[in-house]
Amino acid sequence: MANILFLFSLVMIWVMLLYHMFLMQGGFWHFMTFRNPIPEWSKHMQDLPKVSVLIPAHNEAVVVAATLRAMSRIAYPHDKLEVLLINDNSSDRTGEIAQQFADKYAFIHVVQTTPAYAGRGKSSALNYGLTQSTGDVIVVYDADNTPEKDSVYHLVMGLLNDPKAGAVVGKFRVTNAYETLLTRLINIETICFQWMAQAGRWKWFNIATIPGTNFAIRRSIIEELGGWDEAALAEDTELTIRVYELGWHIRFFPAAITWEQEPQTLNVWWKQRTRWARGNQYVVLKFMSQLFSLKRKKIVFDIIYFFFTYFLFFFGVILSNSLFVLNLFIDIGLEVGNITLILWILAFLLFVTEVFVTLSIERSEFNAQNFFTVILMYFTYSQLWILLVIYSLYLETKRILFNQEVKWYKTDRFD
Repeated sequence: MANILFLFSLVMIWVMLLYHMFLMQGGFWHFMTFRNPIPEWSKHMQDLPKVSVLIPAHNEAVVVAATLRAMSRIAYPHDKLEVLLINDNSSDRTGEIAQQFADKYAFIHVVQTTPAYAGRGKSSALNYGLTQSTGDVIVVYDADNTPEKDSVYHLVMGLLNDPKAGAVVGKFRVTNAYETLLTRLINIETICFQWMAQAGRWKWFNIATIPGTNFAIRRSIIEELGGWDEAALAEDTELTIRVYELGWHIRFFPAAITWEQEPQTLNVWWKQRTRWARGNQYVVLKFMSQLFSLKRKKIVFDIIYFFFTYFLFFFGVILSNSLFVLNLFIDIGLEVGNITLILWILAFLLFVTEVFVTLSIERSEFNAQNFFTVILMYFTYSQLWILLVIYSLYLETKRILFNQEVKWYKTDRFD
């Protein structure tokens, strides 16, 4: 039995590694081709729609000035642009700082959430911002983002030139990538997510996931869906499923770039990633029960992928590690042999190869320092995710069982 379980765990791990190698190839292909239609698309950018940029903010005094400074430089006609800083129950100077920009720029506005929406999380703040906005296109940025000046223009370009796209998502980069070892690891993770999970899935399957920031969605769609799900900690992933279910697709268009701050300490990282993992687990549990009734079969594949990632894959890793360690102390009949050692070495080499090839897309990240960081990543950062997923599943199960209310899980910012 021990050998069968160990073999099962190895299959789970190798399926995930090979799938991400497949995604890496698609991501590289997308990188080589995504700019090709831009000259033709630019010809259709005369009659631009009005855009509402929503920025939910809760105690963001450390970063909000840089964010609104970037918004003031957005290269989009200001008579067709409104930026709404949604100040939600902040107890610091967020509202005061934001108001200074609103006084200076007519297209920037500060809105205070009302009691029905206040203090209930990012989704609730976005829903309030939606009621106060007037744009035909809704763009969302987090309060620590500094988008490049043409980011909104490129998001709108994707929507106007792809009538089947319900939403367009851009690329994000890390502003503090080299502050600490942790931010270097996170930087590598974010690059891999975008060029494997986003670009790769888009190239092979026409599937992408709405992130929490730097995306545009048609107002008609978000209104038809009734806004954001306020019970979802990962409101972006949950919204993705519903957009596809309406019959639209979501385009990944990395010409739209924003920069964001990442956690510099392990404690802040743990809280942020726990929220992300819990949010994705919520989405899996919410939609798995509807799996066979969903109309769009492509998104069924994606839900199964999330289920595989947050349940089967991590279960496989935990199972293989547990059996291997247990066999060191108790004879459970595990015959690991040389073949297992060879498979482990090959898995390690495959991980390093696919990550470093993906890093080569962002040429500034293709260096010797990151090569050794990727090697370290396999033994540290990647393994830490195992503990985090277990902890997240425990918290999410408890929330569901006891019907706990969702509240702001805001990432701490750094000067």
